[in-house]
Amino acid sequence: MLGELENNFSALEKRILNLYKKFKNLSEKHAETSEELQKLREEYMEEKRRNQILAEENKELKLYSAISGNAEHNRLMKNHINRLVKEIDMCVSELQNTGL
Repeated sequence: MLGELENNFSALEKRILNLYKKFKNLSEKHAETSEELQKLREEYMEEKRRNQILAEENKELKLYSAISGNAEHNRLMKNHINRLVKEIDMCVSELQNTGL
């Protein structure tokens, strides 16, 4: 009876050690994966910033091209001017509504 309990205890001890090793390995993998995720998030944010900068530069280039008389971008320039005029009209009407 005592021998059987010792065998069960030894088997249980081996399982616990095995589970502990697996837990430790998984904890290390989790830490590595978390670091990798953080690096990827930083790279994503950097690429997103670059994309926004390039989009703004592209928009500016189109406007400059339209201003310089490029026929392809005349419509773009007219739309841009129309948006600016509407924005100015809205500002004027707000000023009139506030009594200034």
